[in-house]
Amino acid sequence: MLLAGASCLPLPRLLAQSAKPKTILLVSGWQYYNIGDIAHTPGLLALLNIYLPDTNVILWPGHEVRAIDQMLLQKYPDLQIVTGSLRDGNVESEAVIRAAETADFMLHGSGPSVVAQPKLQWWKSHIKKPYGIYGITVEDIGAERRDVLDNAAFVYLRDSLSEKNLRDNNIKAGAIGFAPDATFAMDLRNDHDTVNFMNTHQLQRKQFLCVVTRLRRTPYYQLGRDWSAEQIKEVDTLNDQHKEEDNKKLREAIITWVRQTGLPVVVCPEMSYQLSIMDELVIDPLPPDVRSHVIKMDRYWFCDEAASLYASATAVISMECHSPIIACFNNTPAFYLRQPQDTIKGQMWYDIGLEDWVFEIEETTGQEIASRLMEVYDDYGAAQRKLETAMDSVRNSYRETMLDVRNRILNA
Repeated sequence: MLLAGASCLPLPRLLAQSAKPKTILLVSGWQYYNIGDIAHTPGLLALLNIYLPDTNVILWPGHEVRAIDQMLLQKYPDLQIVTGSLRDGNVESEAVIRAAETADFMLHGSGPSVVAQPKLQWWKSHIKKPYGIYGITVEDIGAERRDVLDNAAFVYLRDSLSEKNLRDNNIKAGAIGFAPDATFAMDLRNDHDTVNFMNTHQLQRKQFLCVVTRLRRTPYYQLGRDWSAEQIKEVDTLNDQHKEEDNKKLREAIITWVRQTGLPVVVCPEMSYQLSIMDELVIDPLPPDVRSHVIKMDRYWFCDEAASLYASATAVISMECHSPIIACFNNTPAFYLRQPQDTIKGQMWYDIGLEDWVFEIEETTGQEIASRLMEVYDDYGAAQRKLETAMDSVRNSYRETMLDVRNRILNA
């Protein structure tokens, strides 16, 4: 099955495989309470399905969530999934060890850094087979990370600043280049639940706006991480300093949208903790005439349902990075309101030609966001053509890099 919108990729003869299919051990899936992190995995699976269609893939996720496994298996029933953690540099799971011994290549999926660095180090030391890294951000390079990067068959970065970082640090990987976040290829959908949600709230296709709020730094202590009182105070203080100022700009766009179009707004979570801040920061402070048009997605969801809802929306405005990416794949214009704490990954929006749709939150006003939103609404055809041009750039980057990935894996 080809990636949606990928008709520009004439590959059938090019992708003829050798007699004995290769096996890839894919390490991906970092957080289950973040639909963006969940989406990395099906996005890369979609790319592998195009460029290495006969390859066996074994997924070694960073979490054990059966509902996510089931979502992936509905689309990829032949996908093997193994679970197990590392302790003192050693893998405790026999299933993972057998998978590693079977695999010809380890592939590290998209993420905010070399998230699975300990797994790559274990693979490099114990399995001694090639590995590569695809679609990540790298801000810091220490001695151990340098060793992992230097010995990779390829390191493809999801933003040009990370690529420059590796080149400036003379990383010696077999190939270094730009490959957008694999979420730009995430083709899962959950139309059933979305249709039910839209029917319940009387939403019409392409006649509503989706918005996503965010704090400056994720309060991971609310998500089960063991933080000290000092860490909690530091993060809460930073968030409290900026949350009203940031969300006031988001609300201004909502107010303009409702008053000029008369259409509803759905407030959505990208991370589970955002369910607890939607009312305080987005919904409650709105004027009554606007608040009456606002619908709250009051439960956490997965990336397949988000994709279906975003596909039906007129536009998406998000302080998180991955909801706009999911929207863009589904042909829906999307704005990214970027906070400075959200790493250099936001550079990818400039890299693919959507600089008019990324707003540095401290350098923009709510009026500017609202005005750009109404430009999209007033000339929707032009906005979708702009989006298609950007997605062509993404697909071309995928094609160039994945052909190299294919060649290196087939020759592993």
